[in-house]
Amino acid sequence: MYLLLVGILGLALKYLEIEPVAGLSWWLILSPFALAVIWWAWADASGYTKRREIKKMDQRKQKRIDRQRAAMSLTSKKRP
Repeated sequence: MYLLLVGILGLALKYLEIEPVAGLSWWLILSPFALAVIWWAWADASGYTKRREIKKMDQRKQKRIDRQRAAMSLTSKKRP
């Protein structure tokens, strides 16, 4: 996502002809988009995206279970 933001910023600066970006090559301005495509291809192929999604779901599930236990007063009490 950061690569896309950098690419959009560079594209806007090049289009508006703001220096020093206006003097840079179009290849350099468009390279963050190519890097983003490569990153997404790798993340999908390696399973990185799926693992992060599963981790988020597990965290939400655990929060929900903890909330329900607290609501039913089933949490363990610490003894001094």
